[in-house]
Amino acid sequence: MLMILYFWINLFDMKKVCILILLSIQFSFSNDMAWSKTGHRVIGEVAQEYISGKTKRALKNLLGTESLASIANFADEIKADRSFSKFFAWHFVNFPADKKYTDVEPDESGDIMVGIQKCIAIIKDEKSTKADQIFYLKMLVHLIGDLHQPMHAGRLEDRGGNDIQVEWFGRASNLHRLWDSNMINDYGLSYTELANKLPKLAKKELKIIQSGTIYDWVEESQELANELYDSVTVGEKLGYKYSYKYWGTVENQLQKGGVRLAKVLNDLFK
Repeated sequence: MLMILYFWINLFDMKKVCILILLSIQFSFSNDMAWSKTGHRVIGEVAQEYISGKTKRALKNLLGTESLASIANFADEIKADRSFSKFFAWHFVNFPADKKYTDVEPDESGDIMVGIQKCIAIIKDEKSTKADQIFYLKMLVHLIGDLHQPMHAGRLEDRGGNDIQVEWFGRASNLHRLWDSNMINDYGLSYTELANKLPKLAKKELKIIQSGTIYDWVEESQELANELYDSVTVGEKLGYKYSYKYWGTVENQLQKGGVRLAKVLNDLFK
């Protein structure tokens, strides 16, 4: 009888350990996504404010009651399924700091620019199935967001800052993760609170932000990435001072991502 009791106690402890491990993995995964879930939802929420009535009707036909914020993390969520591994390279582009994207031979596995163009082409194609249009629309919403996370246009040799190790409030991190999630998650606002905190734009400001093409936007992100490379040293301990200096940049990129996503969608469904 004592042996049976001992067995069940140990089995219960093993289950607790397994649960803790799974929770740890889940926590780690959720905090290493581009712009974090909150950031991508902010971009979706901002875009929702600037899309036209015609675009809203087209989106409703495809997405039903789902909002842009609610689908904004779809492209990260499918990473858990290996059958979607061919889309992994679509989340970023790495090219030399002294080159333009158009001067470099595209990676054979694709990149964020290839991905955005592919999404737009399939959504516009009248021969595409509705299921494909929905899938690539969800991908597009996410990729336009990724395009405005500057370290997604970083350098190949350090994997967009992933190999540049730093400390963030005493926790191990890297330059890429710092901009993906650390600053946004530690700021502590929900996506709606953060979206509402962003400044309201006049028509002239809106027009300036929406000008240019995705090629101009990726080079703008690369230029900002080059600045961010110079903002840290390997092993540096970062915290409030760094956040104070760059939080305005985070907000600016989130707002640009949302405003430009609205433009891309309005152009698609005009």
